[in-house]
Amino acid sequence: MELGIAGRRAAVAGASSGLGLATARALAREGVQVAICGRDRARLDAALASLPPGVVAIEADVGTPDGATAFVEAAVDALGGVDILVPNSGGPPAGTFASTALDAYPAALELNLLSVVAMCKAAVPAMQERRWGRVVAITSIAVRQPIGTLILSNTARAGATGFLKTLALEVASDGVTVNSVQPGFHATDRLRNLNHDLEAVAAGVPAGRIGDPDDFGAVVAFLCSEPANYLTGVHLPVDGGSYRALL
Repeated sequence: MELGIAGRRAAVAGASSGLGLATARALAREGVQVAICGRDRARLDAALASLPPGVVAIEADVGTPDGATAFVEAAVDALGGVDILVPNSGGPPAGTFASTALDAYPAALELNLLSVVAMCKAAVPAMQERRWGRVVAITSIAVRQPIGTLILSNTARAGATGFLKTLALEVASDGVTVNSVQPGFHATDRLRNLNHDLEAVAAGVPAGRIGDPDDFGAVVAFLCSEPANYLTGVHLPVDGGSYRALL
């Protein structure tokens, strides 16, 4: 399928590894001009080496609103504008209600909620002016089906989903679509750090396997496409069937 986004400009946050990197790769293969970011210069350079020529690497920490804004501004400077925004960041520390102190919540909210708001504030108004734009945030299946040991992530990403749905309604008539993708278990460093028995994790997925990040990136690229122009306000599980509810 022709996605119709060659020549568009994309800022993909948290793309030095994992699902962000896979998303940047998928967009670059479609002819999109891509800017990625990461906190660690060495990891960022390694990611850049694995991507098609022309991708721009920006050292930035999107874990705070200021850092998130700075990344988008740097991407605009490097690319001449941003038509596609992919908010993404790592997850906060694991923990339960009992084990997680109250003072751990503000940092988690900055990381997984306020950073999304900040990136959208920095990118979406110009999309509205151009009458074309795509926002596809990478969140988590935990928004629909909370994971008991990830209370900080569950809480912050649920807030981000509420924000994204509201934004989608407000900018739909301006030619800007706003969606999120909710990954289940994919072969990333985050999954390996949280789960030592990946075979057991795979056995619990109806598809019988852990997801391939490149397949996930292709889903994000489709949501950024011209054929997806009437799809907005959607929060799409990509999880091999792990989410079992009807709605």
